[in-house]
Amino acid sequence: RGSVQVNLVPAVAGLDPSGAPPQLMGHRGRAVVFEDIDDLHKRIDDPKLDVEPTDILVLKNCGPKGYPGFPEVGNFALPAKLLKKGVTDMVRISDARMSGTAYGTVVLHTAPEAATGGPLALVENGDLIELDVAKRRIHLEVSAAELARRKAKWKAPPPHAERGWVKLYCETVQQANQGVDLDFLVGKSGSKVGRPSH
Repeated sequence: RGSVQVNLVPAVAGLDPSGAPPQLMGHRGRAVVFEDIDDLHKRIDDPKLDVEPTDILVLKNCGPKGYPGFPEVGNFALPAKLLKKGVTDMVRISDARMSGTAYGTVVLHTAPEAATGGPLALVENGDLIELDVAKRRIHLEVSAAELARRKAKWKAPPPHAERGWVKLYCETVQQANQGVDLDFLVGKSGSKVGRPSH
């Protein structure tokens, strides 16, 4: 897997070139955006979805904080209307993860994730995105002024929980490039298990 550092993902992202066709390793396309996994499930198979084979599918809010829990949903299925036409792969970008055995031109682990207000959160339908794996580049073709305008309007998603473990996790979990550890555990060693649990 290679690391990609660019304006759409300033910290890091990953892509497995062994699972991607060469023609998509350098690609420019229009963004088709899904705000979260529920939005994806609701619209991905809609026959009226405005999507073409050359588009780039963007899935937000599926990272460590956003989902929450850094799920293995990054290799999400292509739109049904395109599968019926024989399309077998498209560029997909998300802040989720996937299995190392999965197939496709899938950019994963984008950091900072959308739920923290990273650039991925600011992508809108119709934006042009360029992926150039050889140059380790993912470029969102939107001006700095427009991104600043979008950032000023952006609001963080509502919390997943008001108390308990999920609240603690969401408040302290680090980003993909930092290991998705809880910040208060960084640099600490594990604790010995004193007794069997069963």
